[in-house]
Amino acid sequence: MFLLKYRIEWVYLTKKKAEAVLSSDFITLNEAIIFAEDFLNTGRVKELTFFSEDDQSWTLKELKKLTEILVDEPHDVVAYFDGGFQKHTGDAGYGVVIYFTQIKMRYRIRMNEKVEGLDSNNEAEYAAMAYLVDVLHDNDISKQSVIFKGDSQVVLNQLSGEWPCYEEEFNKWLDKIEGKLAELKIKPIYEAIPRKDNDEADKLATQAINGIQINSKSMISEEK
Repeated sequence: MFLLKYRIEWVYLTKKKAEAVLSSDFITLNEAIIFAEDFLNTGRVKELTFFSEDDQSWTLKELKKLTEILVDEPHDVVAYFDGGFQKHTGDAGYGVVIYFTQIKMRYRIRMNEKVEGLDSNNEAEYAAMAYLVDVLHDNDISKQSVIFKGDSQVVLNQLSGEWPCYEEEFNKWLDKIEGKLAELKIKPIYEAIPRKDNDEADKLATQAINGIQINSKSMISEEK
């Protein structure tokens, strides 16, 4: 089941019974239900339909049923990655942090891994992104939109198609990442961020290079 965003389309009636077809932007599932119920409370709505990003149409009853199904599934996923590389030793490390909601609780996964056989810091960034997708798979996160954040503009802009990639070895990493995302049916949203905003993943990558392994999952808050 895709955890996508939804657009509301409704027929609005004026006091003089004139009609206009209105449409919202794509918003989250919960927001769509809240706004739709508010529209209905006006008594001016003749018809109301929802359209998901994968072009399916839904009724309000169907969306409410969907929220009941999804409460047990990981959703609202934001995933960070960073790769580090020591030129004098050839050691590399990945660091990933994943935030998600499940059963009305907000969780955080922190993982890293030390590796050998990479040739540069750039390659470590591609490899870290591939590692992040594998961690999503291992935690049963699939069939939904995921926001990916990192400080490597090259990797994120190439994955989004904004920048071309001419290096054969990097194209292999891009193909691997895109293939795995397609397999998991994840719709990626890429967001390049400043290094200071990626400090969690950066620290994990450095710890991995230094031989400090982290593998944790913790509840960080309760959904209001």
